[in-house]
Amino acid sequence: MFEAAAQGYLVAVSLILAIGAQNAFVLRQGLRREHVGAVVLACALSDAALIAAGVAGFGAVSAQVPWIGEAMRWGGVVFLLVYGSLRFRAALQGGEALKPSEGVTATLGKVLTTCLILTWANPHVYLDTLVLLGSISAQYAPHQAVFGVAAACGSLSFFTALGYGARLLEPVFANPKAWVVLELVVGVTMWSIAAGLAFGG
Repeated sequence: MFEAAAQGYLVAVSLILAIGAQNAFVLRQGLRREHVGAVVLACALSDAALIAAGVAGFGAVSAQVPWIGEAMRWGGVVFLLVYGSLRFRAALQGGEALKPSEGVTATLGKVLTTCLILTWANPHVYLDTLVLLGSISAQYAPHQAVFGVAAACGSLSFFTALGYGARLLEPVFANPKAWVVLELVVGVTMWSIAAGLAFGG
């Protein structure tokens, strides 16, 4: 049981550790100190739901409906291209408007909508949670549930650290130019992921 828990936690963290659309968004919100708790909770609960479905065997079911994967892939491409464009536009507007203390605060609804789309429109999240974690959990029978709970805890701890730990970088981002660089990095990340989805599948 302990091995199942340890592996569930470590595998989940390793899967979401790499910078991606969702992580870039959480980092940005953490730096802006804008609805951080809600964003962290939305990401963690989304992962928990997907992990639970994967452990329950949804990966095998989804394999029987191949068109869902294609629909999610191209929907993700479109959204990532649009969101990346918005980040480039924000960078062109200059860092001054991006300061947390002076910039316009987005509404909770808008932030959560963007967060959930970045999470659920990304086909890779389904591969990681439904298929990969689901299949790995089967190796720890009859402790699949323990594996799944530990994986969900790994996701929660990662997003909490990313969202609230981002403020440690606040001295760096006191410089408006740093915000411009961040927006450019996020934009490039979004477009790179979109290109990977479009030409890699």
